[in-house]
Amino acid sequence: MDVLLNDFSVGLFFMQFAILVIIIFLMKKFAWKPILDALESREDGIQNALDAAEKAKLEMANLKASNEKLLQEARSERDAMLKEARQMKDDMIASAKEEAQEQTDAMIEQAQLAIKQEKIAAMDELKNQVANLSLEISEKVLRQELSDKNKQIELVDSMLTEAKLN
Repeated sequence: MDVLLNDFSVGLFFMQFAILVIIIFLMKKFAWKPILDALESREDGIQNALDAAEKAKLEMANLKASNEKLLQEARSERDAMLKEARQMKDDMIASAKEEAQEQTDAMIEQAQLAIKQEKIAAMDELKNQVANLSLEISEKVLRQELSDKNKQIELVDSMLTEAKLN
């Protein structure tokens, strides 16, 4: 270190100091400002990119929530439509059953009415046949009974006796 102090020159020192000050001034004027501007613009760009990324992240979260909401609404709507379709199916089945029951009841009633009418007609026809048959039998019996004069007199007497009793 002694050697350095011995070789020390004041003029050289001031010259180097002046050159250093000039270099610092030139650097400040031409280099520091563009370097600092570049660093600041880079910092701003990074901050803008981070802000944009955060904004995109929030938008993605909002879109995801919106999609979930739409999906839930679609599911609810689908469930409501299925429930309505099931209800309509049940109503249609019940209506068809009721209509079939009504038709069945009407057909049974008509069949019973037809059977009743047929029965009445058959009974009337049977009565008519029995009456006709009775008349024919009576006619044949009376012809045979009344073919003889004595039998006619006996018949008239017996009828008169019965008539008095009644």
